Amino acid sequence: MGIKIQDIAYVRFSAPDLDSMEAFLTEFGMVRSQRSNDRLYMRGLDEDPYLHETHLGDPAFLAAGFEAESTKDLETLAREESVSVDSLDGPGGGFVVKLADPNGFHIEVIAGRRRVAPIEPTGRIPNNDAYGTPRLNAVKRLTRGPSHVKRLGHCVLNVTNFRESEAWYKSRFGLITSDEVNLGSPDQVLGAFLRCDRGSIPSDHHTLFLLGTGKPSFNHAAYEVADFDDLMCGHEWLKEKGRHHEWGVGRHVLGSQIFDYWRDPWGHTLEHWTDGDLLDAAWGSRTATIQEALRTQWGPQPPSRMGS
Repeated sequence: MGIKIQDIAYVRFSAPDLDSMEAFLTEFGMVRSQRSNDRLYMRGLDEDPYLHETHLGDPAFLAAGFEAESTKDLETLAREESVSVDSLDGPGGGFVVKLADPNGFHIEVIAGRRRVAPIEPTGRIPNNDAYGTPRLNAVKRLTRGPSHVKRLGHCVLNVTNFRESEAWYKSRFGLITSDEVNLGSPDQVLGAFLRCDRGSIPSDHHTLFLLGTGKPSFNHAAYEVADFDDLMCGHEWLKEKGRHHEWGVGRHVLGSQIFDYWRDPWGHTLEHWTDGDLLDAAWGSRTATIQEALRTQWGPQPPSRMGS
């Protein structure tokens, strides 16, 4: 039966140096939410209390968290999975159901977190274009500095068996396929971009992308930034700081977002993105080839090795 998750909430890692992780994430455009001797929580501009969590330890991807509509949904999921509903550590509190998917990934479904006051970005000035000129008698001057991360949009997981993983996530979380990716024929399915089913309320083109590589691993997590100018300012800032750039800037075909990929100090890939597709449940599903998944509408083609 399962439930219908509403969004992705956070990703969790471990790293041997919280100072270095905080420095990178600050340059990436996040803000410290809370920190202790062995944990670091980073947030964006929106009301989520944190989007990225780091535990002190050897470098690793630890978990992904997804948002349920209510604690009642957590109780339903816990009953069906024969697990408990536990208190959620970290800023905002709340409750969590902890599961393990067929690849051994730790998947957490949460509800009841307290929201925090949003952070208002400073200095945002509207854009003029050939079809509208909202900026009159005002010059545009961008501030040098990091992008402004608003929220976490999606994560990508490499999995052993795509169909097995797809069935596990869809049956529990009510996800809808936006684009299923094949290797040239419908019988050779590589993976799929999956979005939340929120009925008539639009969702991101994908909240989760499962990629059947034959070996489970974290691929990347993607954070929405304010707009294209903000993404480009962040690109220049991270480049100036000597951070590891992986791919971009460009515009994807599937999902349509403008993208820019970077690696944290331990090689985990994080993406900046803006201007992605929003789809409601009635939009349905499509199939696509691997060429469409890798191709860009503009910008560089992907590197030979992509993702964490």
